[in-house]
Amino acid sequence: MNQEKKKFYYSLLFPAFFVIIIWLIKITETVLDAHFYTLGIYPLRVENLHGIITAPLVHGDWGHLAANTFPLLVLGVGLFYFYRPISIKVFVLIYLFSGVWLWLGGRPSYHIGASGLIYGLAAFLFFSGLLRKNTRLMAISLLVVFLYGGLIWGVLPIDSKISWEGHLYGGIAGVILAFYYKDRGPQRKKYEWEIEEELEEKGEDWDEYDWEIYYHYKNKNQNQKE
Repeated sequence: MNQEKKKFYYSLLFPAFFVIIIWLIKITETVLDAHFYTLGIYPLRVENLHGIITAPLVHGDWGHLAANTFPLLVLGVGLFYFYRPISIKVFVLIYLFSGVWLWLGGRPSYHIGASGLIYGLAAFLFFSGLLRKNTRLMAISLLVVFLYGGLIWGVLPIDSKISWEGHLYGGIAGVILAFYYKDRGPQRKKYEWEIEEELEEKGEDWDEYDWEIYYHYKNKNQNQKE
């Protein structure tokens, strides 16, 4: 198995596991003839704080679940394939931020489903590609627009049955994390003179990431001399 295929399969593991979990929960709900909507987020209700964790795992019906499954797999693989070093952090933070904000600022109703997470992943992938100015990542940004550009309408209060607030907060979380992590993970290939200038401009105010760049640059030069 070549490296690209192996990388793809590893990238698929976490999104696939998450999708399996939400399908198993829906199957359990159906078999027990139960309704798990109370596991959703009910804003400002303390007894429903657990919904921040459980709401994305519960879906209203099979159509709702099916509609969320493909985007979760596609966007999840995109995150874990292209942004592997920060993928878990981004996924978890989108999950938590969108949930907390929805609990604080949503309508007084139960909010369920992984749509907020989907909006967060789409926003992160789109803006990260643009910010990093990396050709491959910008191509992913364009792909996200092509596949899910219509998601933009989901952040507007058009349909009262849809948790547009969850979509909005998920999208905001994705945008914020794209900016926060813009210097982490894959970057545009830089010329040596660009790296040297950036490090010189910082002077002594280097962080751990700067030291990594410095040692990489230094070792590269030494190997070339040898």
